[in-house]
Amino acid sequence: MSTAEKYLKPEVVNRIKRLDLRAQFIVRGFLHGLHASPFHGFSVEFSEHRKYTPGDDPKDIDWLVYAKTDKYYVKKFEAETNITGYLVMDLSRSMGYTYRQELTKLDYAICLAAALCYLMIHQQDPVGLLTFDRKIRNSLAPKARRSQLGNVLSLLANLKPQGETDIARSLVQVAAMLRHASLVMIFSDLLADPEPVLEALYRLRHRGHDVILFHVLDEAEERFPYEGVVELTEPEQGQKLVVDADAVRASYLESIGRFRDDYRRSCFQAGIDYVAIDTSMQFDRALTGYLASRRNRF
Repeated sequence: MSTAEKYLKPEVVNRIKRLDLRAQFIVRGFLHGLHASPFHGFSVEFSEHRKYTPGDDPKDIDWLVYAKTDKYYVKKFEAETNITGYLVMDLSRSMGYTYRQELTKLDYAICLAAALCYLMIHQQDPVGLLTFDRKIRNSLAPKARRSQLGNVLSLLANLKPQGETDIARSLVQVAAMLRHASLVMIFSDLLADPEPVLEALYRLRHRGHDVILFHVLDEAEERFPYEGVVELTEPEQGQKLVVDADAVRASYLESIGRFRDDYRRSCFQAGIDYVAIDTSMQFDRALTGYLASRRNRF
């Protein structure tokens, strides 16, 4: 395992207590060894040619121009527009769960959101923050200035899982609040009836928003590591259930796989980017899923 891989593990990142440093740490770990050119903004258009200079990526050379002139020129790109981003965080009690990871689902989502805020601010894209449980709880208007990074990180660092959630109602509120087409980045475990949630997501898309859904589950919810007779607690209502883990494991794993697949398929059909995450996943893999989905759009 490389040093970068080792330090991208969530339990290691959790030891970095200042969220701004944590965000930089995640982003730099992700960008280590990658050329930044595919990630210039979220939407780019061809601007002009310029002469190739040492240090330019050979992949940017325009070979058609070379064929005509026998000289090396690279394509220069510029941001087509600054896209406004909103980080939308689920504060339900279930997001506070962890089985054996140092990070809860909310902690993991906060770290990832902080890293994405860091990326967008450094691309001069305005970013805002919305949080919800049964309804919208916090609203921070988007800005692109560097001071916004501190504003977003300060709010993120103080988020706590609250209680019951109404994901669908909250997303409908989000759709009603946003006046201009935006990039809406949603972080949730989606532990609710999928049908109204999907309808709310479709409403966001219908209003012209670009939507990325980060589906964050705990490692235990993804893999069901329990053995023997165990007592499980429903995270929001607090109801307890005694089950034979060995007897129900196969059916549980089938159900959770179908749950993920149904969301993945429905989101794909609606033009929504779906990123499946569990809390044992290294942050660079989560970011790769996100940024690859953005790059493939344009």
